Amino acid sequence: MRTATDSDAKWKGSREAWLDAAFELLLDSGVESVRILPLAKRLDVSRTSFYWFFKDREALLDALIERWREKNTQGLVRQTEAYAESITEAILNVFDCWLNPELFDSPLEFAMRSWALQSEAVAREIDMADEARIEALTRMFERFGYAPLAANVRGRTIYLTQIGYISMKTREALEVRMQRIPAYVEIFTGQAPQPRELQRFQARHGFVLEDAQASSGAAGH
Repeated sequence: MRTATDSDAKWKGSREAWLDAAFELLLDSGVESVRILPLAKRLDVSRTSFYWFFKDREALLDALIERWREKNTQGLVRQTEAYAESITEAILNVFDCWLNPELFDSPLEFAMRSWALQSEAVAREIDMADEARIEALTRMFERFGYAPLAANVRGRTIYLTQIGYISMKTREALEVRMQRIPAYVEIFTGQAPQPRELQRFQARHGFVLEDAQASSGAAGH
């Protein structure tokens, strides 16, 4: 398989451009829409240029799965392993995934799970991803002294709750979600998060709860 040079990239596109366009179609219309001709039209490139980067459509679909695996599964696993001084801070690291699409892409997760309903191979990929993610969450709890069964149940509860959010396409205003975060942390860990931990978490997402409460109070007068 040849690699495109800068001089001919304009009419061939690039491997990443083909993947980006494929993801857009997957999110918009499902896996059946991810076909070479529609992708070429979307990229305004020659259809034959596809074969500079992929052997066939199946190779493209495999690349989509690999990118999802790296983005969502590895993104979540890395957050469970991020530095934390307490289990509550560790949980907030994981919660970063639900608010930062650079760490975990929820629409992509929904699209992949929809695809899995049509493909046994993708369903197996989903099963393996679920297992790896829950195992990572379990190890996180065990690092902070939870017994194996309790660690697994807490990890499963966190994960399945979020997958429920994704599957139901639940939408919450950022202010609402931030107000609920401390209760979620306490329910999932049995410990209340420290104010400084919440402040760092809110700051990472450009949110100051006090300002939001002040605005809400002002609006009520």
